[in-house]
Amino acid sequence: MAGPVRRALHFVVKVGDRGRTVSFYRDILAMKILRHEEFEEGCKASCNGPYDGKWSKTMVGYGPEDNHFVVELTYNYGIGGYRLGNDFLGITIQSSEAICNVRQHGWPIVQEATGVVVVEAPGGYKFHLLDKPQPTNDPVQKVTLGVSNLERARHYWTKLCGMNLYGQEKRSILLGYTEDQCKLELRDASQAIDHCTAFGRIAFACPRVQLPSIQETMENQQQTVLTPLLSLDTPGKATVEVVIVADPDGHEICFVGDESFRQLSYSDPTADHMLNKAMEADKSAEWFLQTGKQKQQV
Repeated sequence: MAGPVRRALHFVVKVGDRGRTVSFYRDILAMKILRHEEFEEGCKASCNGPYDGKWSKTMVGYGPEDNHFVVELTYNYGIGGYRLGNDFLGITIQSSEAICNVRQHGWPIVQEATGVVVVEAPGGYKFHLLDKPQPTNDPVQKVTLGVSNLERARHYWTKLCGMNLYGQEKRSILLGYTEDQCKLELRDASQAIDHCTAFGRIAFACPRVQLPSIQETMENQQQTVLTPLLSLDTPGKATVEVVIVADPDGHEICFVGDESFRQLSYSDPTADHMLNKAMEADKSAEWFLQTGKQKQQV
């Protein structure tokens, strides 16, 4: 089963308003633009969802993907918004600095309690900000997902995905591959999980040699394999191999070969410039405004 060589990589969110979203991650959370890529057609592994058109991928985080958990912002041109379900419950970040940014920029606070401030990124994605100094290692503490049956989820993620149990409460468990990585919190929703159209995907790296056995394990246990072992190309960058599965609640999980992913995920010093250039060239919002039409809401 999995050892400490597996690691948490990123969570994918679909964004409808790329400009406001980028401002939130840059100015409020103070994350860096690590990579930006533009694609003319949909991803073979549905990285951008069930859409065939032009899209972009922007990786944002507090440091290199080798040792930081980051967020993948997926933007489908022409789509202005997505419906949130009860699947994604938030990302927790330890950063008093981010809380200061919230107050300085007048960003709306959804909820506030002793030691924690909750804000929403454009599109409604929640971030729980802990009022403690930002650590020198990764400030991203955990991703929280809703599940309909906590015991069933525990079995899947520990026995089949090989995660370790780091904490347990009456209605939640805390999982991870190593102590120093971003954790996965599963919280009992006591109802069916509805992913709606904004459904995301969590990604983990593993040695490439483990990918076939992950697929085989899921198939033998009659679990869902969304994408059997597949090679994904990024123009001018390394080709990576993935196996994409889904847990009993439909949460998408991407396992990617670590060796090639490390080559693909080098932080690009031109990423900020490339993103800004892409946003300047994106005239879709102006076109919709001039024609009196609206971007598609899915």
